[in-house]
Amino acid sequence: MAQELNEQQLERRKSLEELRANGIDPYPADLYYVSHYSQDIKKSFEADPETKIEVSVAGRLMSRRVMGKASFAVLQDTQGKIQLYLNRDEICPDEDKFNYNQLFKKLMDIGDVIGVEGYVFSTKTGETSIHVTSLKMLSKSLNPFPLPKEKDGVVYDAFTDPEARYRMRYVDMVVNPHVRETFIKRTKVVQSLRNTFNEKGYLEVETPILQSIHGGAAARPFVTHHNALDIPLYLRIANELYLKRLIVGGFDGVYEFAKNFRNEGIDRTHNPEFTGLEIYVAYKDYNWMMDFTEEMIENAAIAVNGNTDAVCGEHTISYARPYKRITMTDAIKEHTGIDISGMDVAALLKVCKELHIETDSSMGKGKLIDELFSEKCEHTYIQPTFITDYPIEMSPLTKKHRTKEGLVERFELFINGKEIANAYSELNDPIDQRERFVEQAELAGKGDDEAMPLDEDFLRALEYGMPPTAGLGVGIDRLTMFMTNQQSIQEVLFFPQMRPEVKN
Repeated sequence: MAQELNEQQLERRKSLEELRANGIDPYPADLYYVSHYSQDIKKSFEADPETKIEVSVAGRLMSRRVMGKASFAVLQDTQGKIQLYLNRDEICPDEDKFNYNQLFKKLMDIGDVIGVEGYVFSTKTGETSIHVTSLKMLSKSLNPFPLPKEKDGVVYDAFTDPEARYRMRYVDMVVNPHVRETFIKRTKVVQSLRNTFNEKGYLEVETPILQSIHGGAAARPFVTHHNALDIPLYLRIANELYLKRLIVGGFDGVYEFAKNFRNEGIDRTHNPEFTGLEIYVAYKDYNWMMDFTEEMIENAAIAVNGNTDAVCGEHTISYARPYKRITMTDAIKEHTGIDISGMDVAALLKVCKELHIETDSSMGKGKLIDELFSEKCEHTYIQPTFITDYPIEMSPLTKKHRTKEGLVERFELFINGKEIANAYSELNDPIDQRERFVEQAELAGKGDDEAMPLDEDFLRALEYGMPPTAGLGVGIDRLTMFMTNQQSIQEVLFFPQMRPEVKN
């Protein structure tokens, strides 16, 4: 099917052909040397305006004003924007050559990638600019950018439609440069966490994405088929069981930044493909992991924002340790007035009905308690808070609590009303673990499509002996959201999952 082009697209293609007809390659293959970037130039010149700074820069042409022999333009590079000054007689001294007016005024378009050489100076209005002595086309833009217009301090036609922005992130980051800052901060979050782990001697590893058994979490998997082996395979929902195998194998501390996939709905805090950090440390427990989590989250906040406070919507979140700690049972009692300690399924169903919480026949004790907490409690925890000591039915991979019957040694970290991290004193008793897997199988038989399957190889690994271990999982996307004041997970994903684009 032929591509339908609008008037601007047709004009840009005509410019493309005219460039070629005049011997100018609109997509040259040779290296272009970049010596400086916009903000570095401004800082250096403002610090020492008497020194003549020769520069070679490259970026997108974002605006231009042609005024006879002289012209002004704005170039945008990876650091920001800088003004260009061009003089026709300097750029094209030979009138027989393909001249400056044709190249700059007629054939170059907003969005073209160009390279310029020249020297830095200050205009009469005091703006640091580059006096261009050489100009080169580096890449012709065939589609016009949806650039906003500003008049009297008011911005018009801003590129703000979420669907268009997420679908064309490459346009979004050019038109809305602040978007790039969010992703730079995301990288700082990951780098800070990695630095914290590496400083303690923990090993970064990689584990399988395609798995024969989708274990390590309660979630629906994506299913595919391996033709050569003729078996179904699953995109991993978690990497937990593989990392524990490595602890069995003799590593004292391992971690992985993993792409996980869960066949679930899409909303402001969920995407089917997401980045999860998991770390496992031998000879530790969940109390130690709470302290360690505070340290790593505080470090990340400082790395991203320079301090431990960050604005998130209408709240200012303090990531300075220590964080509040409260048991799940006490949290439910605090917000509903009901003590669920010792309640069976029938009693929990009655409580849920009284509180107008929807339930179904597939829900066991763990699911009912989870619904109670989700509906009545979790949204209230704005400042970082550890919810601890979960019912055993909610945590099939967690060690039983050493002093509290019916509970396990688990915590979740909540920030801004959402779960950010999940951690256990890991279950290392293979007999107990098998029984928990069997219980999960029974739930699956009742229709719970998020129940964990039984993993015989993992059980075999535990039978060889896994040291006492503390494990932690962190949602990197959500953590980045809250540290960068974003209200949607799509804002911290370069390319969030979307429905296929419908062509008219």
